[in-house]
Amino acid sequence: MNFLRGVMGGPSAGPQPSGADTIQKLCDRVASSTLLDDRRDAVRALKSLSKKYRLEVGIQAMEHLIHVLQTDRSDSEIIGYALDTLYNVISNDLEEEEQEENSAKQVDDLGSQFTEIFIKQQENVTLLLTLVEEFDFHVRWPGVKLLTSLLKQQGPQVQQIILVSPMGVSRLMDLLADSREVIRNDGVLLLQQLTKSNAAIQKIVAFENAFERLLDIITEEGNSDGGIVVEDCLLLLQNLLKNNNSNQNFFKEGSYIQRMKPWFEVGDDNCGWSAQKVTNLHLMLQLVRVLVSPTNPPGATSSCQKAMFHCGLLQQLCTILMATGVPADILTETINTVSEVIRGCQTNQDYFASVNAPSNPPRPAIVVLLMSMVNERQPFVLRCAVLYCFQCFLYKNQKGQGEIVSTLLPSTIDATGNSVSAGQLLCGGLFSTDSLSNWCAAVALAHALQENATLKEQLLRVQLATSIGNPPVSLLQQCTNILSQGSKVQTRVGLLMLLCTWLSNCSIAVTHFLHNPANVPFLTGQIAENLGEEEQLVQGLCALLLGISIYYNDNSLENYRKEKLKQLIEKRIGRENFVEKLGFISKHELYSRAAQKPQPSFSSPDHMMFDHEFTKLVKELEGVISKAIYKSSEEDKKEEEVKKTLEQHDNIVTHYKKVIREQDQELEELKQRVNTLTSQNEQLQATVTQQVSQIQQHKDQYNLLKVQLGKDTQHHNSHGDTFQMNGIQTEEVSKLKEELEEWKNKHELLQGQLKEKDSVIEKLNSSQLEMGTTEQFSQTSKFGGLEHNNELQKELEMLRSQIQLQSAEISKLQMENQKLQVMNTTADPMLGDTGATAATSSELEGRLEQEIKELKSEVKALSEEKESLKQHLDSSSSTVAILQDEKSKLQREVAESKKEQDDLLVLLADQDQKISALKIKLKDLGVPVEDEDDTESGDQGDEDEDGDEEEQD
Repeated sequence: MNFLRGVMGGPSAGPQPSGADTIQKLCDRVASSTLLDDRRDAVRALKSLSKKYRLEVGIQAMEHLIHVLQTDRSDSEIIGYALDTLYNVISNDLEEEEQEENSAKQVDDLGSQFTEIFIKQQENVTLLLTLVEEFDFHVRWPGVKLLTSLLKQQGPQVQQIILVSPMGVSRLMDLLADSREVIRNDGVLLLQQLTKSNAAIQKIVAFENAFERLLDIITEEGNSDGGIVVEDCLLLLQNLLKNNNSNQNFFKEGSYIQRMKPWFEVGDDNCGWSAQKVTNLHLMLQLVRVLVSPTNPPGATSSCQKAMFHCGLLQQLCTILMATGVPADILTETINTVSEVIRGCQTNQDYFASVNAPSNPPRPAIVVLLMSMVNERQPFVLRCAVLYCFQCFLYKNQKGQGEIVSTLLPSTIDATGNSVSAGQLLCGGLFSTDSLSNWCAAVALAHALQENATLKEQLLRVQLATSIGNPPVSLLQQCTNILSQGSKVQTRVGLLMLLCTWLSNCSIAVTHFLHNPANVPFLTGQIAENLGEEEQLVQGLCALLLGISIYYNDNSLENYRKEKLKQLIEKRIGRENFVEKLGFISKHELYSRAAQKPQPSFSSPDHMMFDHEFTKLVKELEGVISKAIYKSSEEDKKEEEVKKTLEQHDNIVTHYKKVIREQDQELEELKQRVNTLTSQNEQLQATVTQQVSQIQQHKDQYNLLKVQLGKDTQHHNSHGDTFQMNGIQTEEVSKLKEELEEWKNKHELLQGQLKEKDSVIEKLNSSQLEMGTTEQFSQTSKFGGLEHNNELQKELEMLRSQIQLQSAEISKLQMENQKLQVMNTTADPMLGDTGATAATSSELEGRLEQEIKELKSEVKALSEEKESLKQHLDSSSSTVAILQDEKSKLQREVAESKKEQDDLLVLLADQDQKISALKIKLKDLGVPVEDEDDTESGDQGDEDEDGDEEEQD
């Protein structure tokens, strides 16, 4: 107290002031002092008193402290003291001594009330967000702690204020990048509170690169070997991903699932795990389960499951599953995680079936897990996890179901007895003295038969050897024998669930069940008795089993026809009493719990009564059986007739749908052929384009030679008067004339070839016009032949125009040749003259010879080009003919398929009318009839059926 007296400036002697008076004086000093040092000392004193005198400081000083935060922001020290004082007042994290003095309720009320006062003015929270941006450690750290405390006390209100604040969430995300670990770690705690139950903030935090930063922190801290910081980061990741489909998709698309694989790299030595490592690994497994939870949309779950398989995460989890020395709770959670990673995913289920335990000899992982499930010495939670894993392995996995049932069939049982199969373990558990093993084995075997009528019939072949010397009995008969022996309730409930699943939608199994004359009297006796509450559940299941025997009865046994069984119920039980006993199942509390989620979660073995999939079966059959009990024999006959008629119509519709599918496949093949022809046409077009470019190059070369020849001609004309042809002999002139005659002949040949090309082009044009008459019909046949033929016609017209241009150029060459002849004729009179210019004439002679050679080579090149063009035109015409033949074939095929489809549509329309009339009759008779959408959904693919079952979940 001497310190307080010094602060207040009072005398050291005299009566000591009370805490409230001291706080009041300090508040006055904070409010009235003009010197910053005085205010800082007063706030420091309030901080020291805030823990002991929390109520007084909160009531008297809060307004002054907020004012300090607003006005003295330039001094980080006083801001830090003020934030610490507010944190002490608002936070409920008190010392143990203080908790002894104050009741817990009072503490909670104080923090909540002071928080409400602080956030009443939203500007206070905005001010606090601004202070958190400060880099100064003495301001930022207490600001983070204060904001975290506010979120703990009044989370939704503070979240809303931060959400509407400009860049409010983004400011807080910067805390994860702080180089000071204390602030970064407290920033993680702050974001944990900020993201609780607020999807909008969760999305903003995720898109602010939170996943990348948190995974980096986990890696830096050593993954599962890290400390409590890793735990905090994992809790924050769970907040961001749980029940947030948008963030889950962003996490998957960002390839962050691949970064989870190193978390589960466990060494060979698994002894001495620390408590923190167990906690971290437990949270990591829970995070994987969040991504593949059955409550997520089926598409999102499936994509995450595939990503986990491709990146090796599932393989890593299976390694932990088969490792030794792993703590029991981690092993249990790993089994649950593997269960949901493989649930409903065929690829993952196939991989899990191939996993072997590291034993000698190697055993399948499924067998090892089932051994734990039927072992009564194993922990209860572990046995529940193994059952869930087995259920997930068989969920929508007909291949896996067949493999399990096949281990029970006589032809596949290992006669040597060296290895234990899954079927043997299930039978052993089914008839064990442990009631929990009975229940688990019965439920597991029921999942092997779920929605698989073929396996239900095959399981009737299973024979069991009860004792030496006695004949074997069927598995079905052995189950009913145990029921009649009056075993524990849990055992009977498990067996009844197995029998109900087995007999539902399987008339042959119902016949086998009714063939035993002791079964029906046993069921009626159980239902008719007035037993206690524990036996009511068994009575309800017996009523369900008897109702299934009536509803799926094909009347093949004369003594147990539907009508006789109904009369037996009426005499021995009474219809109203039967329906009442049947309702005991859905009204039971344990039934409601089991219907909530697929994973079996029970507080104790005594509560383990119902399976999730069985609750769906009860929901489906309860109403149907109640109606079937009250129907007369005539109504049953009519219903049977209607069912048969519907089945026939369904078969007809299925047949026509199959035909339509085949025609669709044929159409696809035709489309592929058209695409092939299109690609061939494109290749031809490319070839034509290449040849056109070559022609253009030759044309340019020809123009260049023409220009050069023109220059030489001008030179000869300008000097013709001065040149004398004395030196040129008559023999050479005659040779020139002969060469000119040869040129004329070659030009005539070229003109004949041009005429032939013109005739070919005219034929192509006429054939194209004939093809044009059929193009209107081909447009409706979904083929692209018209466009390709038009393109070929354009290309042919281009080639024709080019050939015409070349013929014009050849005519020009003829004119130039005539000019050369005139020059030669004018040179004849000069032969008799002699002059002194012999050297000049020889030079002219050499030039003429060179020009003649060039002209010869040019004419030869042109003739070669003509030949190549002719070949190209011939190939184009053949291609057009082929395309025309293909088009006519496709047109005929399309016309035939269209006619067949019209006939099918007429037949389908007639069938629909008959089916609708029959449905109306069924409704009049009181039979529940599925809607058209439900009927059509039966013809859809497995994925649609999967989606419907998820929605029913």
